[in-house]
Amino acid sequence: MNDFSIDDFLKNAIHEDLGDGDHSSLACIPDTNIGKAKLLIKQNGILAGVEIAQKIFNFIDPSLSVEVIIPDGSVIKQGDIAFFVTGNTQSILKSERLVLNIMQRMSGISTLTNEYVKKISGTKAKILDTRKTTPGFRYFEKLAVKIGGGENHRMGLYDMIMLKDNHTDFAGGIKLAIKKTHEYLIETKRNLKVEIETRNLNDIKEVLATGGVDRIMLDNFTPELTREAVILINGKYETESSGGINLETIRQFAETGVDYISVGALTHQIKSLDMSLKAI
Repeated sequence: MNDFSIDDFLKNAIHEDLGDGDHSSLACIPDTNIGKAKLLIKQNGILAGVEIAQKIFNFIDPSLSVEVIIPDGSVIKQGDIAFFVTGNTQSILKSERLVLNIMQRMSGISTLTNEYVKKISGTKAKILDTRKTTPGFRYFEKLAVKIGGGENHRMGLYDMIMLKDNHTDFAGGIKLAIKKTHEYLIETKRNLKVEIETRNLNDIKEVLATGGVDRIMLDNFTPELTREAVILINGKYETESSGGINLETIRQFAETGVDYISVGALTHQIKSLDMSLKAI
């Protein structure tokens, strides 16, 4: 991700939680105490965030030792132990909530993503995430999508051009939006892929007549209209279905022959997976 620093994120997250000290631990646990804890899985799903947890433990206290039992991307069930962490007890307790907050949310995303991926098994379509992410947490959410078997769309506004309906309306129409985009890319010497959103078959015909894009988004199309659009585009450009697609309907869209299906729900309508860090 552009300029994203895990270390900077961890500094802010630790400061937010720790403040001027973990007084609960300082009050009753000697700073020389050594302990061991396990990451206990309490719900079935797909595990994500183990490698991030290792970074957190190491960032807070490089002397902490993590023994990974179950790696990222694995199927997990209630009662599984994902890893053990051994070392200074105060350091383990400082790390606990940050590790759990990140792993629970990431595992919820990877679990939901995997459900979508399984729904379209056997088709050519691939599942994409969107920019509907938690501010400051996008790197982890998009990593979780990858761990769950999906693919990342653009990471932000900087690494791909997507001409949505507002862009084309403000620019004066599809043709002008594409023309101005190519002038901008030449002027700024940028090499970015161009995707354009279409709202109906007439929009698609205008894009086909204009050219100059890499992918056509079919926004809020029905499965029937999507099939017509795919036939109309005829492989000239990549195709992407988007807009309100859920677990019940995604198979219908995948079977139309689209290349990609973007699902905002992967990152903004998820339930964190339950787990806990327990002292041994």
